[in-house]
Amino acid sequence: MDISSFTFHSPEDYYSIASPWFEELDPGFDQKLKKEDDSKGGGGNGYFNEEELKKSGYGDILASLLLLEEEAKQEEAQWITESRHEKALFESNHKRKVQAMNEFYDHLQQHYSEVNHLGGLSTGKRSWKSASALVATLATASGDDKVDLCDEMSKGMTMATGQQKRLWVKDRSQDWWDRCNHQEFPEEEFRKAFRMSKSTFGLICRELEPVVMKKNTMLRDAIPVRQRVAACIWRLATGEPLRLVSKRFGLGISTCHKLVLEVCSAINTVLMPKFLQWPDEEKMKEIKEEFELISGVPNIGGSIHTTHVPIIAPKVNVAAYFNRRHTERNQKTSYSITVQGVVDREGIFRDICIGWPGSMPDDQVLEKSALFQRASKGGLKDVWIVGNSGYPLMDWLLVPYTHPNLTWAQHGFNEKIGEVQNVAKEAFARLKGRWTCLQKRTEVKLQELPMVLGACCVLHNICEMNNEEMDPELQFELFDDEMIPGNNLRSSNAVLARDNIAHNLLHHGLGGTSFR
Repeated sequence: MDISSFTFHSPEDYYSIASPWFEELDPGFDQKLKKEDDSKGGGGNGYFNEEELKKSGYGDILASLLLLEEEAKQEEAQWITESRHEKALFESNHKRKVQAMNEFYDHLQQHYSEVNHLGGLSTGKRSWKSASALVATLATASGDDKVDLCDEMSKGMTMATGQQKRLWVKDRSQDWWDRCNHQEFPEEEFRKAFRMSKSTFGLICRELEPVVMKKNTMLRDAIPVRQRVAACIWRLATGEPLRLVSKRFGLGISTCHKLVLEVCSAINTVLMPKFLQWPDEEKMKEIKEEFELISGVPNIGGSIHTTHVPIIAPKVNVAAYFNRRHTERNQKTSYSITVQGVVDREGIFRDICIGWPGSMPDDQVLEKSALFQRASKGGLKDVWIVGNSGYPLMDWLLVPYTHPNLTWAQHGFNEKIGEVQNVAKEAFARLKGRWTCLQKRTEVKLQELPMVLGACCVLHNICEMNNEEMDPELQFELFDDEMIPGNNLRSSNAVLARDNIAHNLLHHGLGGTSFR
């Protein structure tokens, strides 16, 4: 019941409000008053005395106010009575529903005990919680007196026993993955599919398990760690679209996309600090000795190279990613991003720089890298990094001679430096051959691509460290044109050092065989 507000007025306000009403009274009544006044010999204006009229009007108004006040009190009392009645009815219904809910809890607890006794502890517990939450919500809902708790109890029992099919999980075939994951699956077929042995795959799964593993929920069971890692590695190894990944592993396409990114992120977070890092002093000494055995040049700590990975034309800053050299070679408009890497004698990446636009030359990519910053701070003292003619000669970066009319010493130097440079080229060729996704334009977004490429470099290192052999069919011909920078001589000291190295190689009989 709605009660509108009532405004109380002072007597003066009532007089001002009632005056027009008195003025509109019947004119005959006014004439009668005038005659009575004349008959009494009054000398007034033919009406009641003004003072008596005011007193009489106030009395009528007060009487009306008292009547209105009495009516308001009666309405208020009636509203209070009805409110109390509705409150009592609501409390009665609430108590009845709570009692019914408690009875259902007792039945459900008894049934859960039976399920637990039969060995269905984990599944029954999750279903019991779900059913309990459902019925509790229904039982405490207000405004619906037609809820059939018996019917809801039967539904809850069905959920508790786990016999009802989970309609929100689409059935997909996982036969292929189940066969691959079986212990008796042939080692050669597993290696062909995932580019590594079962033992190496198991190592990766154990390392990533704390980060990748998910918990089961009331809606569905979590995807196992091995299946998550396998889907990501198979996607990187084959470069197949997500719809085929979905078909092979029995997962949704969107799930596969999210899963691949999550595993790649975990690889960069967990495995990169362990398997891709700059060598310490002791390891650097070993690398220098290994490179000196093949080149005769002392203090070589790594071989550097920059390759390009094709991408779909970006929506913004398209010109920056345009790759003119690949466009001319393939006779098709090409876009790419760069991957710069420093490898040791075994072809293991020790430093990478990923993601700069494909139109940038190698020397500009180098200047943007962490390697350049390390060298600028003196972190590469007494260390040579060997690059091709696309890099400038610097105090720590050794490159071949590029001017015409070379001497014998300079030719011999270029041959030895070329052998060191081939180590990096062969490493990048194995990288792209093992992980086919680097050979074709991918569906991955541009901002997420460096994370995927970093994961490929880490997985490459793991395979190299575990001596994983590559299938000869996976051999890849690396194509990265070298563009000589405008200022290819950045240090006069480096020029003298390079000439001394070439001279020593020639006089020690290590300067190559081209002119013998």
